Amino acid sequence: MAKLLKLLLVLEPQEEGGWMVTSPVLPELITEVDDLRKLYEVVSDALQAVLELYEDIGKQVPADLVEGVKVPVWFESLIPVEG
Repeated sequence: MAKLLKLLLVLEPQEEGGWMVTSPVLPELITEVDDLRKLYEVVSDALQAVLELYEDIGKQVPADLVEGVKVPVWFESLIPVEG
């Protein structure tokens, strides 16, 4: 089972379309997504790259990321709907 990390994301709409995705918790996480239905996939890839970078340079993952969540978690999400 994959571990869960609770990560604050900021989605900024871009003039040319799509969204820039950043995280104030992990400043190295910067990516873009055109279709919000692919947000999870795009952020997962970017997060994996950041975690690998941290491992390579010996940097600690911030303590405020919650690992191994075993309680209900409330979060906000954008859900794209047609119409």
